[in-house]
Amino acid sequence: MEHRFGPKDIVFLILLLGIGFLTFNAMLQKDRMWEYLRSIEEQVKETRTRLETVAIDAKEASELGKRLEDLDRSLQSRPIGSLPAAASSPAGDATWARPGVPIAWQPEYTYATDPRSLPGFVEGGELVEIVDARFPRVTPFINTDVYGRRIVDRVAEQLAVYDPKTLALRGLLADAWQYSPDGTWLRVHINPKATFSDGMPVSADDVCFTFKDYILNPLIEAPAARSGLDYVADVKAIDPKTVEFTFHPDKVLFLNLANTLNQNILPKHYYAKFEPTQINSGTSLLMGSGPFRLESNDPDRQWNPGTDLALVRNEQYWATKARSPLAGMRFKSITDETARLVAYRNGEGHITTPTAPQFVEAQKEAGWADANKSLNWINMRGGYTFIGWQCGLRANKRLTPFADKRVRQAMTLLIDRERMINEIWNGVGSVSKGPFNPQSPAADATNAPWPHDLTRAKSLLAEAGWKDRDGDGVLENEKGEPFEFEATMPSGGDLYDRIGSFMKSACLKAGIRCSIRQVDWAVYTEVGKARDFDAFFLGWQTNAPESDVRQMFHSDSIKAGGDNFVQWSSPDADRLIDLGRRTLVDAERMKVWHQLERVLHDEQPYTFIRVAPWIRFVKSSVGNVNAYKTALEPWEFFLPGGGTLSSPTPGS
Repeated sequence: MEHRFGPKDIVFLILLLGIGFLTFNAMLQKDRMWEYLRSIEEQVKETRTRLETVAIDAKEASELGKRLEDLDRSLQSRPIGSLPAAASSPAGDATWARPGVPIAWQPEYTYATDPRSLPGFVEGGELVEIVDARFPRVTPFINTDVYGRRIVDRVAEQLAVYDPKTLALRGLLADAWQYSPDGTWLRVHINPKATFSDGMPVSADDVCFTFKDYILNPLIEAPAARSGLDYVADVKAIDPKTVEFTFHPDKVLFLNLANTLNQNILPKHYYAKFEPTQINSGTSLLMGSGPFRLESNDPDRQWNPGTDLALVRNEQYWATKARSPLAGMRFKSITDETARLVAYRNGEGHITTPTAPQFVEAQKEAGWADANKSLNWINMRGGYTFIGWQCGLRANKRLTPFADKRVRQAMTLLIDRERMINEIWNGVGSVSKGPFNPQSPAADATNAPWPHDLTRAKSLLAEAGWKDRDGDGVLENEKGEPFEFEATMPSGGDLYDRIGSFMKSACLKAGIRCSIRQVDWAVYTEVGKARDFDAFFLGWQTNAPESDVRQMFHSDSIKAGGDNFVQWSSPDADRLIDLGRRTLVDAERMKVWHQLERVLHDEQPYTFIRVAPWIRFVKSSVGNVNAYKTALEPWEFFLPGGGTLSSPTPGS
């Protein structure tokens, strides 16, 4: 019988080749999914082990059980065949994403400068930083000072951070995200490897809890963070590792992407155990996923403000290519500037912030440059110092003279800020003219600072009704009440004594009596919240290349303890702030900020004193110290010799 290759054979051959192709494709997909499945399985195993071996209460057991169910569901919902044939990212899995919208895949998080590649690299040692104020607490979002935030950032991590060298956003807890073209939503995928310091995986539920149940909870005292997230309409978990943010359509803002990704993510299983009152009163309820952790997270044994605060390396840190060489970090508070420098010289710390005169004078000493790095640079965290004038009722009781714009203008004119910088800060810094970093395009280059002009100041005061009516050299109003006010500033250190003396002298020349009230830094911000001052000396520092000024100058930030503690209200400023925040085109937004700067220039709710560069002394023995655009990254430092602090610095 003759055998011929007919139509049936052709169909059979095509089917056979098709089955072979599908089988081969499935094998390739299986290889790509293997790493993802293995990471999920490791988390399931770790969570089961924790449930079996750790003594926990019923509430935590329920939470852990829910995490375990989520992880098991994740395994079930990611079958091998679900992966697209053409993977478009290092992770290879895009099933979490919305179709048709580009995905911003993020490379694995690592050092900006790898310390392990440098000569003399060693592991271990405790880095000691001597800070210039007593920070009152390090509970996330409850802390309101720069020192508390700096410590929190060593322990709790964000979905994304700014690259130290480029200032571009780079993923940290997030390994990818999608941002809608119209700016109304953001979908974020969490790195499956990410875990908190107790080994629990970071999940979408943790992100939802951080935003909805913590920051946006009105019972938790986080008004500054809350006011900056008023554009968030909803936060929801898409799956255990994917979270989606929805933004109010009428609040599509230029900072939505960065501001959302830059929030510290907190572990729900730890913080959900506390009532809001416990969180508000806590000094160190601090747990996160970062390279360091508190030695103990026992809420009954919290850190005592005024004592050293020590962090230890998180030995379970998930970002294996970014583990800190340091075994720990210690923050030592010495408010007196002379004592602080003496302590640094005597080897009690590796790094400190000197005063400007100390910075200038120390570098003149023989041998100083050999033993120390003296850093002076402008970065995105640079800030400005100012005097805030109480524009509303002081402590809800009485108006101050500064409710009148003409008086505020006069106060700026009678303070010689150039001389102030030269005499108090030894010429380190420049006169500030507004809230925007002078290196930023947000600053109006055509807007010059107010000059020192005592004659014009007196004229404005007279126009506002303040004249020397009895010839005693002191200005009085029409009621015969003398012009006298109280300037509030932090206590401790010669710096504020000199600032106080300078202010009193400048005011006396205009016929104004100024008294100085010094308040301990631990309670200083509470004075601002209570609006219990006439004039308030402070400085703002930013945490981003372009800052949002809403919390300082918008009238909505007056209420509920917001940071507009001078209670300045301007319809023009409110309109410009709202418009600038909604303007997504950079060039157009800069024009709006220029207009806002001119309004602030005219109104003078602050007398902007000084643009402050970052200055630091760092022991020369500390390795991998880089003055980045983001500031310093101490977690990259290493300490040859184990960080021993025993040799005094020349000049001590």
